[in-house]
Amino acid sequence: MFKIATLNNISAKGLIYFNDRYHITDDITEADGILVRSFNMHDMALPKNLKAIARAGAGVNNIPIEKCTERGIVVFNTPGANANAVKEIVLAGLLLSSRKIARGLQWASSLKGKGDEVIQLVEKGKKQFAGSEIKGKTLAVIGLGAIGVMVANSASALGMKVIGYDPFISVKSALELSRKIQLADNFDDLLNQAHYITLHVPVMDETKNMINKEKFSKMKEGVKLLNFSRGEIVDDDALIEAVNLGIVDRYVTDFPNDKLLGIDNVLTIPHLGASTPESEENCAIMAVEEISDYLENGNITNSVNFPDCTLGVCATAGRIGVLHKNVPAKISQITNTMGELNINISDMNNRSKGTNSYTLVDVDTKVTDSQVEKLRSVEGIISVRVIK
Repeated sequence: MFKIATLNNISAKGLIYFNDRYHITDDITEADGILVRSFNMHDMALPKNLKAIARAGAGVNNIPIEKCTERGIVVFNTPGANANAVKEIVLAGLLLSSRKIARGLQWASSLKGKGDEVIQLVEKGKKQFAGSEIKGKTLAVIGLGAIGVMVANSASALGMKVIGYDPFISVKSALELSRKIQLADNFDDLLNQAHYITLHVPVMDETKNMINKEKFSKMKEGVKLLNFSRGEIVDDDALIEAVNLGIVDRYVTDFPNDKLLGIDNVLTIPHLGASTPESEENCAIMAVEEISDYLENGNITNSVNFPDCTLGVCATAGRIGVLHKNVPAKISQITNTMGELNINISDMNNRSKGTNSYTLVDVDTKVTDSQVEKLRSVEGIISVRVIK
């Protein structure tokens, strides 16, 4: 029986995908796996038996990845599960940035109590909220992952000229991208062409404040900037200066903070990007499927700290999962040690990701505790788990 702890409200429509081998527990110290959304795990003690964490969403900045990696805890996320929800709010952001809808709504509400004058006041005052159409304008999509591709394709269907930029675009994304979408080779040149810019990159050291004073100086005057990715990607001080100078005509962000609130031409949305029941359900289902496949079969899909590596459903006498450092001769050390322990390998898969590797091995006989301890003693091994 696997014990699963939830640190946030996880969609019940996702949790029903656990079979009868799982028990949802309130005692986190017993957990084999954890499902989490936004709960900050950085200061919590990780349970001794914890084998996996699945984040029902894409971002994992609330999870101590380095600590998990050292402990051999596989961290999953759910890329693409909330993509449609975010895509739709980005399209709303495009229109909000163009048509002064938000300000117009506030002004219209202020006419309450004017009685028969309202109609005349609306006709007289609407000019101050005039905007522009998005059709025919150039949209730069920075980052062509699951969300970026969907935004690019939808904006193109709405009649925009779309140029994408992603030097690390995956084969999957490239295949899903409409043939109408142009790809830019130079980031700075793209900034100078765009009437609208939308950001779809993860937060990492290389992307923090990637939109800064230097980048704003390269943008077309009056550009509309959308950030439904992460707040840290944009330098707030440089953004405010760019708004005051008229370089940025509108900034629409899903990540409010005290600096941005109350600034003219900055529209702050309270982090609603993935806040739909459909998105929460999709993320929960994917998270449950990922963590179940790992606990039951040892397969890894969509991990942020270890490589994808699968051997299908575990149907042999035994299966062993070995998380280890990605260094030369490590696989031969593992297989040689298994040979010395009379463990016969019937199938094997090995994959690497950065400094870490995962070797999944099917064997002909059940593995004993003493054999596992011998494997764990091999230098560079992070953890050894007997799946069956």
